[in-house]
Amino acid sequence: MVLIAAAVFTKAGKVIISRQFIEMTKARIEGLLAAFPKLITSGKQHTFVESDSVRYVYQPMEKLYMVLITTKTSNILEDLETLRLFSKVIPEYCRNLDEKDISENAFNLIFAFDEIVALGYRESVNLGQIKTFVEMDSHEEKVYLAVRQTQEREAKQKMREKAKELQRQRLEASKRGVSLGRGGSSSSSSFGGGISSGGFGSISSSSSLSQPSVGIGETAPSPVKKPAPTRNALKLGGKSKDVDSFVDQLKSEGENVTNLAPTSHSAAPVARAKANVHTEDVHLRVEDKMNLRIGREGGLQLFELFGLLTLKVADEKYGKIKVQLENNVNKSIQLQTHPNVDKELFRSANQIGLKNSTKPFPINTDVGVLKWRYQTQDETAIPLTINCWPSQNPEGGCDVNIEYELEHQQLQLQDLSLSIPLPTGCQPTVVDCEGDYHYDKGKNRLQWNISIVDASNPAGSMEFSCPSSIPGDFFPVEVTFVSKVPYADLKVLHVTKVDDDSAVPFSVETIFYPEKYEIA
Repeated sequence: MVLIAAAVFTKAGKVIISRQFIEMTKARIEGLLAAFPKLITSGKQHTFVESDSVRYVYQPMEKLYMVLITTKTSNILEDLETLRLFSKVIPEYCRNLDEKDISENAFNLIFAFDEIVALGYRESVNLGQIKTFVEMDSHEEKVYLAVRQTQEREAKQKMREKAKELQRQRLEASKRGVSLGRGGSSSSSSFGGGISSGGFGSISSSSSLSQPSVGIGETAPSPVKKPAPTRNALKLGGKSKDVDSFVDQLKSEGENVTNLAPTSHSAAPVARAKANVHTEDVHLRVEDKMNLRIGREGGLQLFELFGLLTLKVADEKYGKIKVQLENNVNKSIQLQTHPNVDKELFRSANQIGLKNSTKPFPINTDVGVLKWRYQTQDETAIPLTINCWPSQNPEGGCDVNIEYELEHQQLQLQDLSLSIPLPTGCQPTVVDCEGDYHYDKGKNRLQWNISIVDASNPAGSMEFSCPSSIPGDFFPVEVTFVSKVPYADLKVLHVTKVDDDSAVPFSVETIFYPEKYEIA
């Protein structure tokens, strides 16, 4: 089937949301949507209607219609099966099934629609998988929120310190018999100056401060005419000194922060190290994400690997290409090509090419051409083993030994970080440590950082003690890292044109990182 668009209508024929899956002009898609209410007739039990060029497959849902627009040559049975999946998705996010509820949850529905259909073809997913994909956590969002919260705490702390400083100045001035205004200056001083507290701009004292208080034996001064308020009291978009100091603090604590844009929601800060990747007109990205949970007594509880190979063509002259891969992937890893990719070509020659070789790949668009998935209970699949061994000591606390070991020697892990929870208010005493460590008092965590772990440096250990604690206080241990070597042994060898097999310049970016890696 070729699915053109999916839309939700009211019974009155109003379009609430619509998602287009193939390239088509705005006027054309609006015309197709406007034609649907005119084609349906009340009182009939048909599930589809046709126009001269397309077919509308629909299903009534209380006050709504769930509508799919397909080509007239598509398989009606497949269309109906896809329609049923769309109809199951809507109640998962909308309870009332009315226009208001659909509008409020429009983004979640559109994201779910994109998981069902890609480039006009149905994906092999079920309802549970769709919910999982849509609700996946974002590491970058968590880092961004953590940065924002830290900035707010620092700003509040600076405000408290400034208030204490002003209060101290007032007390000292009162002892000397000198009266101070709110700005912290004596009553004989000019009120034209501003109070500056770091990155918050300058606020004119004359527009916000009352008249200075009158000391004993003094006469009240005559009213002072207030000058016009400063126009540039707060400058938006300027570089904040607080942000700079915060970045410097992160760097002093061992964090590698490469991008921080607190004034822009579209570019969340990335705390994970990222090298500047040179990109050619044909750029490929190999991404491996892993979810791993190991029991504190040992034993693999969860291992999930999700991988994706994306292709981006920047120049239309390289649209008709084939990508040659070296596929040494473990046979237990399930590989799946995009529906538009020639499966036989991939099986026989490990090449990525379109079924219709006369058509080009989309231009300036990241296209997922191959994905893979791996779930196992085999402990040999664990790339990095962590052993955390707390034992109680005679003083009522715990001595903790924790070590790591790289099991897959071909990997090179950068910025390995082990975050160990601690009891509230309990400061650890580190006896031995390979690498760096940092005690975060605010979060009650001990951060152990190793810059690189590879075949030449495959193992390390740390030992510390913690008073007034029990072994269960030190779990779960959370692990983060990033690697330029993918977990799945998949490499891009070369890219050639379909027409004449001439070589095409290309670039490759590879990344492997854990979405969640913990010892619980």
